[in-house]
Amino acid sequence: MFGKRLRQIRMKNGFTQQRTADLLGITLRSYQKYEQGERSPSLDCLVKIADIFNVSLDYLLCRDAFIQSHAKSSDE
Repeated sequence: MFGKRLRQIRMKNGFTQQRTADLLGITLRSYQKYEQGERSPSLDCLVKIADIFNVSLDYLLCRDAFIQSHAKSSDE
């Protein structure tokens, strides 16, 4: 799921895979493996991705729906 979210946010921002890989300081192939779900980025790399695309780590890790549903149940 992370790979799909990463691809969506990259494309929404108009970045190529190569540009994103360059900004992260990794090879294109390594970045492609993130999007394909074959490899997971390190914590440092996750933080860089979040900074580049100006999103939270929860969003990148597809936890935004969980956070929202948890907040709603706490309000009840």
